[in-house]
Amino acid sequence: MKKAVFDHQATPAIIRYCLFFVLVIASTHTFAQQARGKVEVVRDPLVDTLIAKRYEMSSAAGVSSPIASYGYRVQIFSGSNRKDAYSAQARLQSQYPELRTYIIYNEPNFKVRAGDFRTRLEAQKLMQDLRASFSSLFIISEKINLPKTDTND
Repeated sequence: MKKAVFDHQATPAIIRYCLFFVLVIASTHTFAQQARGKVEVVRDPLVDTLIAKRYEMSSAAGVSSPIASYGYRVQIFSGSNRKDAYSAQARLQSQYPELRTYIIYNEPNFKVRAGDFRTRLEAQKLMQDLRASFSSLFIISEKINLPKTDTND
């Protein structure tokens, strides 16, 4: 009598061969993606004209650098009372008159934020100085106003 080959024994072999075939095809496809090509940029010559015009206008206005960039501010107050927000701003202004402060209203809360710091380390230094005066301090990452540079030096 001959031994019969059952279907459940043949199925794992077929699956292994199919898996091997798929891996071979996938590996050759990934090697084909490594070829380097050339990129050619096609643009309208008016783009260069607009860039030059913008540069002329900004130079004529005396603007030599961007006005805003992303940085950090220290949030010194958050609450729903408007008077408390303005008093927190006044307290900070009395301690640091050269520091810019901002009051932001996101319904129903007022938030008082201070400084325009480019690095988080600068904001942490101010936060450590203010730790005794204000109870809840946070460092917020947002768009800041860059300090004006003196070009006469």
